[in-house]
Amino acid sequence: MGAVVSCIEACFRAIGRTIMAVINGIGGIIMAIVNGIVSFLNIIVGCLTCQRCGGSRRHGTTTGRRRGFGRRRHVGTTSAI
Repeated sequence: MGAVVSCIEACFRAIGRTIMAVINGIGGIIMAIVNGIVSFLNIIVGCLTCQRCGGSRRHGTTTGRRRGFGRRRHVGTTSAI
């Protein structure tokens, strides 16, 4: 009699694990969809507020020529004195 009960418990345990695996899979799919929608909306809001739109515009970056990296300093010449 104990073997029958043990077999039935194992069957219910397997069914429960299968159902939980399916629910976890559905939850993962829903989370992926929601994350994709949030990322898409983030891109749209960023573009509307001019954070990322206009690939030719650079905010806060300077070239080396404006910052003085183009000048050459000669060490040891009379002009350095």
